[in-house]
Amino acid sequence: MNIALATRTQIHLQPDPSRVLLHLFIAGQEDFSSVHSRANLVIERCLAISENEVEEALNELVARFLPHHDDLRYCFDLHFIRIANLIPHSTIISQSRRLLIGALFTHEYSTEGASLTNPSIVLGDSTGSDSTPFVMSVRGIGEGHRSSIGFRTGTISKEGKILVEPPKSALKVGMIHEILLSKHIFMDLLDAPNILSDNATLILNNLSETFTGSELEIQVRRLLNDRETFRNADLAATHFRSIAEKSYAVSFPSECPLSEQILWPHSRAEWRGMEDLRLVRFVEEDESVKYFGTYTAFDGNSVTQQLLQTPDFKSFKISPVSGTPASSKGLALFPRRIDGQFAALSRCDGETNSICFSDNPDRWDCSQELDAPKHWRELVQMGNCGSPIETEQGWLVLTHSVGPMRTYTIGAILLDLHDPTRVIGKLTEPLIRPEIDSLGGYVPNVVYSCGGAIHDEQLVIPFGVNDQSIGIATVKVEDVFAQMKMG
Repeated sequence: MNIALATRTQIHLQPDPSRVLLHLFIAGQEDFSSVHSRANLVIERCLAISENEVEEALNELVARFLPHHDDLRYCFDLHFIRIANLIPHSTIISQSRRLLIGALFTHEYSTEGASLTNPSIVLGDSTGSDSTPFVMSVRGIGEGHRSSIGFRTGTISKEGKILVEPPKSALKVGMIHEILLSKHIFMDLLDAPNILSDNATLILNNLSETFTGSELEIQVRRLLNDRETFRNADLAATHFRSIAEKSYAVSFPSECPLSEQILWPHSRAEWRGMEDLRLVRFVEEDESVKYFGTYTAFDGNSVTQQLLQTPDFKSFKISPVSGTPASSKGLALFPRRIDGQFAALSRCDGETNSICFSDNPDRWDCSQELDAPKHWRELVQMGNCGSPIETEQGWLVLTHSVGPMRTYTIGAILLDLHDPTRVIGKLTEPLIRPEIDSLGGYVPNVVYSCGGAIHDEQLVIPFGVNDQSIGIATVKVEDVFAQMKMG
């Protein structure tokens, strides 16, 4: 039977391949069969052409691409700086040739070239308005299956009508900033302690509880200078530097529309993708509000969790998350503290729903199982579909289940409001399931959400369709509870 409790709206967000950003391009590195880049050869050929040819080429590039990229010359110059060390120091280069060399190391990258999927939604303040604004995070997937985080904005009317505003065509990656590093993050993430303990002690003992990247680098270089007396000094230095680059900040101009903003991979840990951001509007005990988000960082071989914090969606602080509950995909924070502690859902074993508690949102030590696969639709694995939603009846948790033919469905469980380690209700039929008449896609038979919201007693669920596009479904909250098997 093709029964689903939630009703799909007519909203269907498709990937837009025309939304591109300017990105560094190194000839040869796009070819996985090649072990070397061809950067030197490209530079030699560019230095050999006449100044007239340089001007002709640059004029054509500006005429074609400047209407779409107001930062075109800036990016050309920036990418020239990135490869300038390959040019002999004695070489005299005109400004035009400098920009042309930069253009040879630039390409357009379509952030949604393959798909747009796996959204989460948070509601804004509707005071004094007939509609409630919302922010929706989206996962764009482009060439090479590389993922980035984008945003959409919209409103929900008092009558429940959902409007998603068309995104701006331009894209901005934001400015990267260093932030203070925390000693406890390094202590939690340094693995192989039997190898690194002496080296880590030497470095950390000379640092305060928080420190700058420059202060860390001084201690790392001190260790490397004494490498003859410290075993595995180079390995220790690599570990410290890789952890340090996982903590950074991104800022956007105040006038930049949210739909133009892209959070693009920065650290090596997330270089192949920033996946499935689970946004949550977090209310502190003093009633102050900020937004948390957890996402999966993928380096091409392994996954880790990263924590995003923002007060306004203009400045973002990003840092690594440690502990066993964060060792797999799907960490999702509760929207407030419980008995003074942060709480989160996890899937640390890769197949069951668990809950964990911590004094710090970037470190989680242990978890307790909530729900394990039992029904035939969930025999492969299960997990959460975003942060829990607080209701008078309890914490409503959207879940996903994977069964035969790797078919995903979205369901729900209910946790006790005061003791969320207790499951007090569970849907026996899906809220959302793949539709028989829309099979296929980037990854067939998948429906997946990273977070829903309740608006005027209506549950709003944005979800990925076959890892290809985004739909939105709604259902009355009372109907969800009525269909739950309680106890």
